[in-house]
Amino acid sequence: MIRVLLADDQTLVRAAFAMLVGSDPDMEVVGEAGTGLEAVALARSARADLVVMDIRMPELDGIEATRRIAADEDLAGVKVLVLTTYDTDDHIVDALRAGASGFLVKDTRPADLLAAIRTVAAGDSLLSPGPTARLIARVLSAPQPPSGAGAGGPAMLSDRERQVLALVARGLNNTEIAESLGLSPLTAKTHVSRIMGKLGARDRAQLVIVAYESGLVVPAGGGADVN
Repeated sequence: MIRVLLADDQTLVRAAFAMLVGSDPDMEVVGEAGTGLEAVALARSARADLVVMDIRMPELDGIEATRRIAADEDLAGVKVLVLTTYDTDDHIVDALRAGASGFLVKDTRPADLLAAIRTVAAGDSLLSPGPTARLIARVLSAPQPPSGAGAGGPAMLSDRERQVLALVARGLNNTEIAESLGLSPLTAKTHVSRIMGKLGARDRAQLVIVAYESGLVVPAGGGADVN
């Protein structure tokens, strides 16, 4: 059972999400927060596995709330899935640097939201396809070291690890990485885990940021090329 905390300042939005999440037999809503401060407090008291976090909230915004949750050793297992308004929110990179494991736009389909919760709760990262182009553009225009990233960056990685990192940045999962490089899925997973350890990254979302900030991967023709 995935224990989900819903954080959004709009009561009707929370109610709609609560109905959706509650309809899934593998999920349980353990709390609802209307402010960032409430979200941090309830993440502790409700023993949530995952927080669905709105960015724009009173008292404490979703980015700072995410940062506090990620920095709390007692909440080390709590994942954060950020919801963003596609046309207006420009804080996606900040949320990922703060420790969010991924983001979705608010108008995503109900089934996709449930799938995203499962994905992030399982320890994977999820980046909504639409805002990803803006995420990349912002990282390239204002580069700075992501939270928790190792100082050496991709330079400390082996050639194979840099190849794997580039594929992670393109959004490939472990199975797809394995197929691309002629590896077993287990070997691909091991490479990803080692890369995260070397770079001090919290999850795959931060690996994406490292790859683009370092110039290891650059957008070209709508895709990504390895330097």
